[in-house]
Amino acid sequence: MPASLRQKLQHAARSPKTPQRDAQRARIARLADEGWSNERIQLDVGCDIKTVRKWRNRIAAFADEAVLQDRMRRGRPPRVATTVHYDLIKLACSRPDEHKVPFEQVWTLERLAKALKLETKVELSRTEIWRVLRGASLRPHRVRLWLHSPDPHFRPKVEAICKLYLEPPAGATVLCVDEKTGMQALKHRFPMQPCRSRRAARKEFEYQRHGTRTLIGALNIKTGEVVSRCGPTRTAADLLAFMDEVAERYPTGDVYIIWDNLNIHHGARWNQFNARHGGRFHFVYTPIHASWVNQIELWFSILSRRVLKHASFASAEELSRCVLAFVRHWNKHEARPFRWKFRGQWRATLPSYAA
Repeated sequence: MPASLRQKLQHAARSPKTPQRDAQRARIARLADEGWSNERIQLDVGCDIKTVRKWRNRIAAFADEAVLQDRMRRGRPPRVATTVHYDLIKLACSRPDEHKVPFEQVWTLERLAKALKLETKVELSRTEIWRVLRGASLRPHRVRLWLHSPDPHFRPKVEAICKLYLEPPAGATVLCVDEKTGMQALKHRFPMQPCRSRRAARKEFEYQRHGTRTLIGALNIKTGEVVSRCGPTRTAADLLAFMDEVAERYPTGDVYIIWDNLNIHHGARWNQFNARHGGRFHFVYTPIHASWVNQIELWFSILSRRVLKHASFASAEELSRCVLAFVRHWNKHEARPFRWKFRGQWRATLPSYAA
């Protein structure tokens, strides 16, 4: 036995960190190298003589440190054939209605088991089906919302808007305009209870409705300031009155308005509006079903999470006062531009809020 291997075996046999199984094998190898008989090694190590004979013969044949490790074993033969795994994965990646499964929109473990039995005559337990799906990183019971834009000019429109965000024209003002409709004035029967140790905060599920309000807002992408108007309706007249306020807030220079394709955003009324204000306004429309390109949607999300989500309002007027108070607070203390990183390419980084 080489001296280097003998030294490693001695260290493995004496080290307290060596697993007991490997330490026992190392002692057998060391004593066998010193010329001990199998019976004497058995008494000293305290194992079966067959174990001594096995590891003595293996070390004598290979004389390598790796022989102390168990050889690879084939293991138990699989109970479920690989083809059945493939059939199950194929089922999970299809729609239930394609396999005559009534009244189901997504797969469950029970439905997958029944469909697999009908198609392959193989019956698997729910646990086995779960193991196969987990191994393939499939969760067919989970569904996420996805919105596809059918606009044939999606890419050039998005690139034009992103260019306005990242490289606005010199001396121009870029505003993101949209309406947040259906803000509900909900009055909860009992106030929300704060959190306790090992218990989340609690909100009473019973509430009373006191009407809705609509917020029309314009976000300045350079400063983060918001111009707003809150009222009971969202009509063309409301939007025109709001845009007149915007024109008063920005009386000089070109103004680029980024908004969606709502019907009140189109029409001759905006040509007349632009003529009244010297042709300074340029209207840029987002692609169809792509309102996420409008930066004010990010601000609406902040408003929803911080003001509307868990609040309780006794009236629609109280809702309006609270929303407009938040707008004033935002403009005075928190107004800042969003750190927009999306440049129009599909693999670009999504927009994020500047901390």
